[in-house]
Amino acid sequence: MPDRHQPALALEFALARELSVQRVLQGTGLGGLDAGRAITPAQYLGVLHNIASALGPGDTSFLLGQQMLPGHYGALSHALLHAASLRQAIDLLTRHQMAFSPLLAARLCEEGDLAVLYFTGSAGCGSMHGFVVEMQMSAIRALCRWRAGAILPWHYCFNRTQPRHTEQHEVHLGQDLRFNCHLDAMLLDARWLDQPWPHANPVAVRAAADVAPVRGFLAAVYDYLLAHIRLAPTLEQSASAFGVSPATFKRYLAQHGSHFQCELDQVRAHVALRLFQRGDDNDQVAQHLGFHDANNFRRSFKRWTGITPMLLRASLASYLQSR
Repeated sequence: MPDRHQPALALEFALARELSVQRVLQGTGLGGLDAGRAITPAQYLGVLHNIASALGPGDTSFLLGQQMLPGHYGALSHALLHAASLRQAIDLLTRHQMAFSPLLAARLCEEGDLAVLYFTGSAGCGSMHGFVVEMQMSAIRALCRWRAGAILPWHYCFNRTQPRHTEQHEVHLGQDLRFNCHLDAMLLDARWLDQPWPHANPVAVRAAADVAPVRGFLAAVYDYLLAHIRLAPTLEQSASAFGVSPATFKRYLAQHGSHFQCELDQVRAHVALRLFQRGDDNDQVAQHLGFHDANNFRRSFKRWTGITPMLLRASLASYLQSR
């Protein structure tokens, strides 16, 4: 369950824009954000939905994100505030996902000279997924600007069609934007990961190690499937790994707005993207993912992403050449 801090920040943001508490909490089942009261991911999403609906399209997601990090999570926020580098900050963000980002899970992948920080749902964001992605990207961009003392040259990829107007994206994230991608990600030259940040404090970072990391359910499922993807994990095997029956596992997934095949296909698509990016061909990717022939893989890949592997490779080549 999310800490109350992020919903409280969202409420404070709304009140500053003259929205009432009743309007923000309407339909969430929350009478307030009192200490000691648990808040579910669905309730937090309800708060964000009400704010977005009341304020209309614009820069709400970006402005909200800019105030989310480092947050007020005690030793965790203190560690993030004194991280020695972007790599160390990302490690904190990914290990303590439920504190820093209860609705999305971030993962770092390095391929050659490219660092890819990509996001997957942790609680089932539904129609609010794009809003939450923009919020999280803005949070990380703002944190990096503050701690590095410079605007890092991030490239942004969005798993959505391009909106009619992108002015707010350009104002708050910059102009290096790509839509119609197959994952939500922030890309950066990997050399930035280990550039030293000022005011580092190793003691603060070590203190965060005493805080037990917590992952959202969908994030934990993704992690399991990713670790076992070459073994073609089944529903039954996955349920057993989580210590529940297949029926219970299916019910948990449904409660998060998902199902097993959807989660498995997402992991397969992301692994295929990474392998194509490093130069693997259809046969190599098919073999890695446990397909017996490339034709079957091509059909599955098109079902996962809506395009063929050939078109995807051409798009990746074009992008990498333009960097």
